[in-house]
Amino acid sequence: MQSQILPSRAALVDRIALQFEYGQNLICLLGPSGLGKSYLLETFITDKYLDFNKAFVQLSGKMTDQQFMTELLEQSFSNPLIDHSLSLSENFYQLYKQQPCGDCLWVIDGGRHLSEELIQQLEILAKQSPSTLYILIASQSVGQFSQAVEIHLEALNLSESKQLMRWFFDNLPVEEDPVFRTFLQEAHGNPALLLAWQPEQQTADIRAPEKSYKLLYIILLLITTMLLIIGFLYKADMTEWWKAHYQQDTTSSVATALPAEAVVNGPVESKELVTEQAQDEPPAQQPVATNDDDNTTQAAEMPVDGSDSKNHDNESHNNNVAAIVDSLLPVEPVEPVTQETEQPTTDEVVAAIISDAEQAESAIEPEQPLAGNAWYLSQPDDNFVIQLLAVTKQEISDKFINENGLQGQVNTYQSLRSGKPWWIVTYGSYATLNDAKKGVTTLSDNVRKNQPFYKKISKIKQEIASLNQ
Repeated sequence: MQSQILPSRAALVDRIALQFEYGQNLICLLGPSGLGKSYLLETFITDKYLDFNKAFVQLSGKMTDQQFMTELLEQSFSNPLIDHSLSLSENFYQLYKQQPCGDCLWVIDGGRHLSEELIQQLEILAKQSPSTLYILIASQSVGQFSQAVEIHLEALNLSESKQLMRWFFDNLPVEEDPVFRTFLQEAHGNPALLLAWQPEQQTADIRAPEKSYKLLYIILLLITTMLLIIGFLYKADMTEWWKAHYQQDTTSSVATALPAEAVVNGPVESKELVTEQAQDEPPAQQPVATNDDDNTTQAAEMPVDGSDSKNHDNESHNNNVAAIVDSLLPVEPVEPVTQETEQPTTDEVVAAIISDAEQAESAIEPEQPLAGNAWYLSQPDDNFVIQLLAVTKQEISDKFINENGLQGQVNTYQSLRSGKPWWIVTYGSYATLNDAKKGVTTLSDNVRKNQPFYKKISKIKQEIASLNQ
């Protein structure tokens, strides 16, 4: 096996092998120059059909038909006696009678140099060979063979183009490099153009000089350091100023607020304060009254009754303190009234569960039979089906099924070929290839005129998987 092959090319090798197994003995691989047809042929003849008798011929414009026939037969038979007056098919039949070569695989590169006579001889041998003979031809000419299956080799996508270049070049530019990105786009997935990359001449240095970044880092570091120093100095000055100002305000401040104990014990202290003030004040003296009759002077000391005014002041002071105390007392939260909720009984819970189970069983819909891609995914990989039709429009496949009365007998799956959707109609599912061949005999003549062939379920699953990618 060759060391490296891209995933799309490996899938194409498997596809060619499946076409041979389905009964196609002549396959023509088409594509412009540089897409890697020769590399794919070498991979195919190396990896596939290891027990076959193999022959590989690379044609050129200078090779004659006799030289081609001689080289092809010499690789197929041991020491053959070739009669150049006979055709390729006649020489093959005679040599096969003398020394049977078994199953053969012929791989021909450069099919555009084949003459019309050799093309006819290869088609005759692919159809009427006495043993199994698979012929794979690589060419650039479309429609060169009338009875061959043509497979077009597509260009590589962008991801595989990068992967191919990584295999052959150690240090590729970054994907943002404009020169490298333009080169990938203009190569259009052609391996020959991709491998012509010249790193020294086709690379743009988009990296910025390092000195500019170093200078910028130094400037930013200096600015940050200066800001930190200014911040520390400003913080120290503000701290000293705040301490001095706070101490000055503390010494010159006058206490104007009442302590909490004075507010709480206000009514008692106020009464004591009023009593002390009444005791400290001296009694008021009344004026001296003169008695003209007795010519005597009597001095009567009569205390001034100031109880009304003192009681009024005391009462107003007590009212103010009581209002302050009431505002300071915490408000007791009101406990919410809880209502007891009625708990369901055990019988009610069981009844509810049974009701939910019955509703869930009634909601289950009966299983629908599988159809489309799901039907193929459920089949065994080794089973065979009979492919009846492959079209690019679903309306044509539906019309074909209705006209031939195949409703309920066939299945249809969707595939993707060359970027376009295809609808493939198949018939039956058979455990062996012989059963599938017997199933063809049950089809109508109108269906069999399209030359149906056999296909493995595993191949169909690969096509369905590629559609979902």
